[in-house]
Amino acid sequence: MAHLSVVIPVYKAEECLEELYTRLTVSLSSITEDYEIILVEDCGGDRSWEIICELSQRDSRLKGLQFSRNFGQHYGITAGLDQCDGDWVVVMDCDLQDRPEEIPRLYAKAQEGHEIVLARRGRRQDPFWKRVSSRAFYKLFNYLSGMHYDAEVGNFRIFSRKVLVHFLQIREQLRFFGGLMEWIGFPVASIDVKHAGRYEGKSTYTFRKLINLAAETIIAYSDKPLWFSIKIGFVIASSAFIYGLYVVYNNLFHGVEVLGWTSVIVSIYLLSGVIIVILGVLGIYIGKVFDETKGRPLYVVSKKVGI
Repeated sequence: MAHLSVVIPVYKAEECLEELYTRLTVSLSSITEDYEIILVEDCGGDRSWEIICELSQRDSRLKGLQFSRNFGQHYGITAGLDQCDGDWVVVMDCDLQDRPEEIPRLYAKAQEGHEIVLARRGRRQDPFWKRVSSRAFYKLFNYLSGMHYDAEVGNFRIFSRKVLVHFLQIREQLRFFGGLMEWIGFPVASIDVKHAGRYEGKSTYTFRKLINLAAETIIAYSDKPLWFSIKIGFVIASSAFIYGLYVVYNNLFHGVEVLGWTSVIVSIYLLSGVIIVILGVLGIYIGKVFDETKGRPLYVVSKKVGI
């Protein structure tokens, strides 16, 4: 077993892998020579896998996995964690925005007696829209899930093997690494780290991908949308009942004829739309339950190197 494992999902990172490896080895060697680096290539379609193979031939402590297709970042993290042997495990991104030079600080904080140490990004080097959308997502996520996930924290962290063992027992299909770690519930410490700009290229997380991730994560961790549906239905039914009493009162005591063709049609369309939305929300939850019952593996590995 290694003393320290570093797990990194890789996607379209051919331009920065050499730099990532060089800086990692310097930082990790300052802690221990008994370490391993696990890179999980998520079928980005570039030369990332070839570079991982070259690095593994150069250094036996570097190991690689390649998926059979693109599964996603959080599945890549899970695959790497399934393979790692370390007493302590670091998870980070591959684009060098998570600086390898911060790993010794995370490790030193963990040695004070903490099972999990998070890296808080004091000043994120991301586009304005991404910072705003990220903050909005975490506020909504915290509200709906009942958790208290810090918007300044990404995947970058260190945790003990005890935490890893419990994490690997969670095999649900919808993966959100940070949320799963939060759910496990061990005491958490944090340090402020410098967040770097991307070494090369642009973020592969488009706005559409972020929206899809947010929707799936909220559905995976919260049943509040279902309760909102019930509340909306109750409010509409109550409003309709009160309006009905008002119409009956006017007809009986004031002789007001019930014309209201327009209001009837509008009400029908409104109620139909609300019903369809509620059925859609319910259908999404049923669909996710259906996915879980299939019992499919979380990912499929096509190639390995160094393992």
